[in-house]
This record gives sequence, structure tokens and C-alpha cells, in this order.
Amino acid sequence: MLRAIAYAGVGLWLTLAPVLAAEPAPPTRSAAEIMDILMWNREPVGGPFALTDQAGHARTNEDFRGKLMLVYFGFTTCPDVCPTDLQAIGLALDKLGPDAGNVQPIFITVDPERDTAEHLAEYVPLFHPRLIGLTGSAAEVRKVADAYKVYYAKVPLKDGDYSVDHTAYIYLMDRDGNYLGFFPPGTSAERMVEIIRPRLTAPGR
Repeated sequence: MLRAIAYAGVGLWLTLAPVLAAEPAPPTRSAAEIMDILMWNREPVGGPFALTDQAGHARTNEDFRGKLMLVYFGFTTCPDVCPTDLQAIGLALDKLGPDAGNVQPIFITVDPERDTAEHLAEYVPLFHPRLIGLTGSAAEVRKVADAYKVYYAKVPLKDGDYSVDHTAYIYLMDRDGNYLGFFPPGTSAERMVEIIRPRLTAPGR
């Protein structure tokens, strides 16, 4: 069962029932199927991960226990959607003031071939000093993306290069790593803060 909290048509979809850690989903699902799963809470979302941060350190989901997490999947050469959403996340943290210390923003690349730890180290500080960028092998990234119900696929370009088509949701996870809901692309910082701030004082979540 889902409840939508919306402000001017944009808000966070929140689950009312607790969910369990997800088993990786088949990567063949379309973006529309992923949206259906998230909108109607058809499967668990989230789960354990083991990746590498922009400093080259191994990081797991356990490192962020005790904090809310804002988890975003994208890639550093994304021309518009990713930078816009990451800027909104950074601004939301600024607006939270001292409370931002209880929220951990995480950017997980869906293009590990190009987004090395060194490249993430140059990219993530552009949006917020507390933003952590995570990468890994293709298999490691696929595993966590499937757990979070993220669609992504390479799209060849005429010049022999490629882009990455992907869903762009900002996932809100509670202090134990459980899924609370998602912000759709284009959600403003103000609306994120309206949803996040009450969660910072809510017992257990």
C-alpha cells in the first residue's frame, strides 16, 4: 500500500509497511516496469552493498547506519538530469542546516567503466562536500542497482561513444537502511526538506 505526499504535484512516495532487503532483480526490466514496482510497492527496495568511494576506500551500507540516506543513481557525463538532481540534493542539505549531519547523500554511478574513484573525486565535490560517490565493478554496480530497482542501459552514439539511459529517482532510506520512498526527478530542495525534516525526529525512522 502506498501513500503519496505531494507538494505542487511533486512529492515522495512513502511505503506504509516495512520492507525487507531485496534480492537482485533481472536487469532486463524496462523503465516502465521499474516505475510500476516503485509506485505500487510490488517488491522490496534496497539492500546491502559493497562498493568503493571516491577516495578509494571500501564502503558498505553498514557504514551509514544511524543516518537517513539519500541515494541517487546516475553518471558523471549525464548532461542535465543528474546535475540538476544532485544540485537539489546539495541545496536541501544546506537548507537543513545542522540537521544535515543526520542525512548522508550518496551518488552511485551506473557507468563504472568511465566513473572511476579518481573521476568521482573530481565530480562529487561540485555538488556538496558531504556527497559520497560510489563505484565498483560492472557486476557490483548491477547488483546494487537491481536491489534498488534502477533501470540503466548503454546507448551507443554515432561517434562511437555512448551514453547511459537510466531511471533517476532519489531514494530515501531510514536509519536502518530500510526504504521509505522516492523523490521523482526534478523535485526541488524545498520539497525534499519538507519531507526529510519530520523524519529526523521520528522515532525509529
